[in-house]
Amino acid sequence: MKVPLVQLNSQNDKVANLWTAAMLVENVVRAEKPQLVVLPEYFAFLDDDPHAMHASAETFPGGETHVFLSSLAARHGITLHAGSIVEKSGEHFHNTSLVFGPDGAEIARYRKIHLFDVDTPEGISYRESDSVTRGRDIVTYRIGDLKVGCAICYDIRFPELFQALRDRGANLIVLPAAFTLSTGKDHWEVLARARAIETQTYFLAVGQTGSHAAGRKACFGHSMVINPWGHVIAQSPDFVTSVTATLDLDYMKAVRRNLPVADHFVLRSESSL
Repeated sequence: MKVPLVQLNSQNDKVANLWTAAMLVENVVRAEKPQLVVLPEYFAFLDDDPHAMHASAETFPGGETHVFLSSLAARHGITLHAGSIVEKSGEHFHNTSLVFGPDGAEIARYRKIHLFDVDTPEGISYRESDSVTRGRDIVTYRIGDLKVGCAICYDIRFPELFQALRDRGANLIVLPAAFTLSTGKDHWEVLARARAIETQTYFLAVGQTGSHAAGRKACFGHSMVINPWGHVIAQSPDFVTSVTATLDLDYMKAVRRNLPVADHFVLRSESSL
């Protein structure tokens, strides 16, 4: 199974961002003929102004980006895991991943659970909760016999979510991100490899890269695919591009059979996150 990760440098221009995403998806479909393509967090619009983020929001179904993604998936006959965009739901806003099947139908919707409210060592503040409300549901979807688990960016620091996805049968986990440069250089790969090892899944971590918000903030990039043994089997350079890996599901089954950690876990909780 071939899976390309599309790494972007999204700005506060939705039309330009969607055009770039469409171009890169078309390129990887033509070159790789994949079943699943993944976009990063906030791929359609990225700014540090909560008012601008709210103005970019859409109500699902419908809306410019929702229609765009549905058409893109159907045109290329792929499953499209569309990073995340700002969703407006009643009086609330969410950081939401949308997934569309090869017929263009929406097959999954995940609202980010853990929100990034952090002051970095460089003195830069991030307050995601000023823009969006956290979600509460653990979400998986299927591609044939494969079950895919959903997470977004800061979720990566909370292993309980990934154990819950494994408990629900996930054998592939997708994490779109806009990971900061300051935290990414030290934590991005370490955390992603840890989550893959713990869950014995293929772990797809696809990020934004470069500066945004008029150069005030920067993302780490380094989109990567990690196998169930914790090896990085594909990683992107630091610019707008795509990187593709081939997933060997028989290898994943062998890892789980030879090291059956899921059978040995004795502290499993039925309480929700």
